[in-house]
Amino acid sequence: MERVEIDYDLAVQQHEEYCKMLARRGVAVTTLYDNLSFADCCFVEDTAIVVDELAIIASMGAISRRSETAAIASELAKYRELVCVRYPSTLEGGDVLQAGKNIFVGLSTRTNHRGMEEIVRILKALDYRVFPVPVRGSLHLTTACSLIDDETVLINPRWADADSFHNFRILNIPDDEPWGANTFRIGETVCLEASFPKTIALVQDVHDNLEVLNISEFLKAEGGLSCLSLIFQMPS
Repeated sequence: MERVEIDYDLAVQQHEEYCKMLARRGVAVTTLYDNLSFADCCFVEDTAIVVDELAIIASMGAISRRSETAAIASELAKYRELVCVRYPSTLEGGDVLQAGKNIFVGLSTRTNHRGMEEIVRILKALDYRVFPVPVRGSLHLTTACSLIDDETVLINPRWADADSFHNFRILNIPDDEPWGANTFRIGETVCLEASFPKTIALVQDVHDNLEVLNISEFLKAEGGLSCLSLIFQMPS
């Protein structure tokens, strides 16, 4: 993307609204301050993949972000057993889309084949199935697609291979809203970015419970709604 100046104060306000929305929807929100020296630290999704049984600590594809994972690992260790992926395998959480026991891994500029092989090795014993998805034109897989429900994928087919989701109903986002496919779910609620009204209308046709947020300043840094949190079930 072309560089555009980010309004820092507005970004802080938008992040606070994001956290309030999570809390309003029943999420226990923990905000970390350990990585404030890293420009991309708000995009916490990339640092780990959390499933019910364990947490996989990412091996960041961006060199500038590799020191972010230590603080995240320290926090996640309170809730999950940890397994770490090591360089030269690269794997970022933004390239992982979970659909129950099916895990879709984007092969992108940030996640390589070795990283995908690592997640296969780690999760195979837990009966997960891992599927590669070619990514082209976007930074991560979740920039290009997301799950609206257990059966429906919202996707930009120019950025991710829609054939990889042949068992799902496919919703193609409008051509003039290429960044609109990044959403995330909290229970039955689908969260969408306010800048993409056509995408919102498309999702509204198939899903009643929506939450719309404005994160315009994070979009300038190629960030989406899912990028700003790691959401998982607390252990019983």
